[in-house]
Amino acid sequence: MRSVKQILFSGMLAVAITAVAPSVRAQIQTTGTLGSPSATTTISGKQLPPPDPKFGGVIKDIATDSKPYWPPTVVPPKGAPNVLLIMTDDQGYGVSSTFGGIIPTPAMDRLAKNGLRYTQFHSTALCSPTRAALITGRNHHSSGFGVISEQATGYPGYDSIIEKNCATIGTILQENGYATSWFGKNHNTPTYLYSLAGPFDQWPSGMGFQYFYGFMGGETNQWTPFLFRDHTPIFPSVGKPNYNLITDMADEAIKYMTELNAAAPEKPFFLYYVPGGTHAPHHPTSEWIAKMKGKFDMGWNEMREQIFANQKKLGVIPQNTQLTPWPDDLPKWDTLNPTQKKVYAHQAEIFGAYAAYTDNEIGRVIQAVEELGKLDNTLIIYISGDNGTSAEGSTVGTVFDLAPIQGIDMPVELQLKFYDVLGSDVTTPHMSVAWSWAFDTPFKWTKQVASFFGGTRQGTVISWPGHIKDVGGIRTQFHHIIDIVPTILEAAGVKAPEMVDGIKQKPIEGVSMAYTFDSANAKAPSKRDTQYFEMFGNRAIYHDGWVAATVPPQPPW
Repeated sequence: MRSVKQILFSGMLAVAITAVAPSVRAQIQTTGTLGSPSATTTISGKQLPPPDPKFGGVIKDIATDSKPYWPPTVVPPKGAPNVLLIMTDDQGYGVSSTFGGIIPTPAMDRLAKNGLRYTQFHSTALCSPTRAALITGRNHHSSGFGVISEQATGYPGYDSIIEKNCATIGTILQENGYATSWFGKNHNTPTYLYSLAGPFDQWPSGMGFQYFYGFMGGETNQWTPFLFRDHTPIFPSVGKPNYNLITDMADEAIKYMTELNAAAPEKPFFLYYVPGGTHAPHHPTSEWIAKMKGKFDMGWNEMREQIFANQKKLGVIPQNTQLTPWPDDLPKWDTLNPTQKKVYAHQAEIFGAYAAYTDNEIGRVIQAVEELGKLDNTLIIYISGDNGTSAEGSTVGTVFDLAPIQGIDMPVELQLKFYDVLGSDVTTPHMSVAWSWAFDTPFKWTKQVASFFGGTRQGTVISWPGHIKDVGGIRTQFHHIIDIVPTILEAAGVKAPEMVDGIKQKPIEGVSMAYTFDSANAKAPSKRDTQYFEMFGNRAIYHDGWVAATVPPQPPW
């Protein structure tokens, strides 16, 4: 007769990593007494969920002659890190101070000081597609999001459905024993499935995230958001005059981590943190607006030159980089009258306050990880923006962010009437395209334009204390949003599954970036040599340092 251990693992293989060398695979790891509730095991991950183990106890006619048996709890490999995956919204390469911007982002700066900056990391140029690619490790068309969910057409690659052959990182890590959660924006559910009646397979809970606290769709009012806790609609702003979702979201994430640590301190977490900042409407608090007073009075052209100089100083662009030309159809700052300058500068103050405020709250979440004693074994990935800065505010900006979508431009004189309340709960502002272009320095174009890096280049930082030794280093390898999933899997020692719920999986199209963690590979060739880009017909292809790109037939404003 086979032993209990043989019965338990019949037909099962496993790989694991050690805390010292996360890329080294080992055999199945078990702890506790097999058959008791204390027993744990890792799994191969080839099939998710794993096959149920056979009963390993004894059943006799007399109870006292029988022996109970509990299946072991699945846990990640020993030393598997916590993972905090952060991505902000609508921020181009020149927004954060970490990558040369004039808006202070100390939380990102802190991670860069203790980790690595990636200067050639890319998105798809648009919200939903980038987010689908991020959580699946497959290109946006492969994962059903050729466009945002609101523009889904019902055709393959454009139906806004993450099919069951594209299991998300949430599903993979949950089945391997992680606690999984999602805070903030969910732009990956078809709009016709927002109903409380379900089905919920395309909600975060159906994509492997055990806990969700956030909003559905592209944007929400940060002062009075329509939120969900899992599947239940909630309105936490009611009766709270100073409420803002950016702070509330951080509070909720901190509370979640604290309670998880109290209940199961040994259980690693995967926390997906995606605030609405800085997608319109731009809603910072008055305290943050005050901090930005006068910061943008120099105008978009001079700010662009300043960012460009900062980027060279930081080494996040090559020293021989040439600043791209200013577009002819956007006004230069010195051609504006005093009223225009006043209104436009204030638009940037609101945006800058929103970006700085968002980063500050992200910093609180990171600080909470440290205070829980978990920072040393937490892989933190912080991506500044899911695409370039948004040019959807029209050439003049707006007090009401949905007006430009309707083809309505708000005259500067009208906007001036809202000067003192801009960013408050009586406005939903967006800024002039000229600011958006400048915040994408040194590149051309903006969000929506996939054929130029102004739409796709995202400042990215990765920190993992003890595993990344070249702290403060810069990595110039070419990578893409689809490379995050395989990076996390390699760090965790978890394999991409071949089958999930009985469905054969599409191959993951990303490649791991973990090779860049080693200082010996600081200048190593990129493991991604080819990547396509496409959005609304704007398309490009990268291969071995060269880019072939189409010129947008019309601008996205």
